[in-house]
Amino acid sequence: MMQAGIFTGYFPYGLEETAKKIRGLDFNTVQLDLHFRDVDLSAGQITKDKAKKVRDAFREHNLPICCVSGYTNIIHPDKAERDKRVGYLKEIIRNARHFGSPYVISETGTYNTESDWVHHPKNKTEEGFEECRKVVADLAQTAYDHGAVFLLETYVNNVVGSVEETVRMFAQVDHPGLGLLMDPTNYFETHNIDRMDQILNQVFDTLTDKIKIAHAKDVKRSGSDKSEKHADIGDDNAMESHTFRGVGEIELPAPGLGSLNYDLYLQRLAEKHPNIPVIIEHLAEDDAPRAKKFLDGKFRANGL
Repeated sequence: MMQAGIFTGYFPYGLEETAKKIRGLDFNTVQLDLHFRDVDLSAGQITKDKAKKVRDAFREHNLPICCVSGYTNIIHPDKAERDKRVGYLKEIIRNARHFGSPYVISETGTYNTESDWVHHPKNKTEEGFEECRKVVADLAQTAYDHGAVFLLETYVNNVVGSVEETVRMFAQVDHPGLGLLMDPTNYFETHNIDRMDQILNQVFDTLTDKIKIAHAKDVKRSGSDKSEKHADIGDDNAMESHTFRGVGEIELPAPGLGSLNYDLYLQRLAEKHPNIPVIIEHLAEDDAPRAKKFLDGKFRANGL
């Protein structure tokens, strides 16, 4: 059966309290965000002992860590900033096994310097793709060298956003150190959201064997608000990746609050990945019970 998990970053507490609160909501796995009020896991501060402390805290609460967040803009156009970001991502990758999971996730990023989620013309050029391919290949090799797997997460406004771009990246970086984080909502734009089932089937027809972990959020048209949208999740220090809710024509709310065909998504996901962790995101802590109830209901309705 599929397992419902959640990002730890939606719980802005110390390590022990975070694990306790998530377990209290009956989750049984987590995606680990390296942000706790009492453990410094910033760049240059990750140690084997700290990683073991985090791993053991979640294990003691019957919350195995299924993957680790490493989100950053891996192709930032400023070389010094890119080196800094990729350097920290590699630090996380090197320590992934100490945290309890081989899987470390990031999107491919954008050449836009104002936001990690806003389009830039270079994103969709041959030069931009080739530059990104080199970084992805390097991350895959780093992961492989440390018993880990770098999971690429697509997003429409990044270099790798469409199904075709994802297939191409995996064809050109055919490496055991590279896998796919499946989030179907990230493939939708205004031109294809009305062909939802077709796009979902295309994703699974072409990429299902690359999938390692899955996400659960939602997607819908944004209406009159075309700005970059961020939510107040009750944490002044929250990562932008956790407050982000979409930009332009598309909004990305919590699961059950949009138009994603969850039945088809989960049915196709279960064909090859019947026991995969499905990690809830894009919500505030107080919405976690509702979102879990929604996802558990979809699991039950589809016999998953």
